Amino acid sequence: MPADALADSAPSGTELSGEALDLLHEGAQALGVSLSPAQLKQFVTLYGLLRQGATQMNLTALHSERDVVLKHFVDSLGALQATLWKEPERSSLQVLDLGTGAGFPALPLAISCPALKMTAMDATQKKVAFVERTAEALGLTVRGLSGRAEDLGQDPIHRGRYDVVVTRAVASLPVLAELALPLLKEGGWLIAQKGQLEDAEVAQGERAISLLGGELHPIQRSHLPFLGDARALVQVHKVAPTPAKYPRRPGIPNKRPLGNE
Repeated sequence: MPADALADSAPSGTELSGEALDLLHEGAQALGVSLSPAQLKQFVTLYGLLRQGATQMNLTALHSERDVVLKHFVDSLGALQATLWKEPERSSLQVLDLGTGAGFPALPLAISCPALKMTAMDATQKKVAFVERTAEALGLTVRGLSGRAEDLGQDPIHRGRYDVVVTRAVASLPVLAELALPLLKEGGWLIAQKGQLEDAEVAQGERAISLLGGELHPIQRSHLPFLGDARALVQVHKVAPTPAKYPRRPGIPNKRPLGNE
């Protein structure tokens, strides 16, 4: 279905233009992601629901359709450049989006890979509820989870449960490693999407990752399609159990990041 036809069929109030849909389609293709007409239509609906939700709560600082399409939708799909998604058994993966906010990258990933068992986690219950309602409206199976990563990482229900943890601009690499690695199964992967990533942060992060049972793989550096913003895709393989004392109490990982020595 042409982009203009999809835009015309959008629910009233979405205001997502054919030009914006072309950006989405071409931006996804630039990342190696092919979106079907049905998936593009889901993104149209997502845009409308995001706009409606933004009038009721602080979901996102981005408001123009170009920014939402490129900096939320396309940028989220950048997580699919990680090497692990090329494995044939990816459809059965348990994936946690840590710090999902308004549902990014969880919702775009669930649209593009609907077989993933996706959980969207955030400390703000209102945002989790929005993601759950939106996923239901899109016909997606996405479970919402409200809580802090420091607490969930010490909860036997969640510790060591997930095959993949995805994050997007949540925290510095040392802090992120302490929040995410306890939630992963051995053999699992942390996929962290970041912007500019300095060598000092990588070095400190690598020390923290090693303490937590992880192994840092080569960082994939690229640029966001059409905007040119720097992007770094961090991939961490969990190769050993995380020591029981991690994560530390809420707030401590951020105040005293690991790997400083």
